[in-house]
Amino acid sequence: MAKARKKRDLPTKTCPVCERPFTWRKKWEKDWENVKYCSDRCRRTGTRLEDSRRSG
Repeated sequence: MAKARKKRDLPTKTCPVCERPFTWRKKWEKDWENVKYCSDRCRRTGTRLEDSRRSG
């Protein structure tokens, strides 16, 4: 059985929308390299920001 990792030992990233750090989650295990946003709310906000930057 694998030894559990402490939360402080998990990788972190900074959300480009809210600029808060967020920690790796098991559900992101296979796709961690592509995770940009900390939540669905930031993902929706970030998508709108990117669209407005492209058109303007």
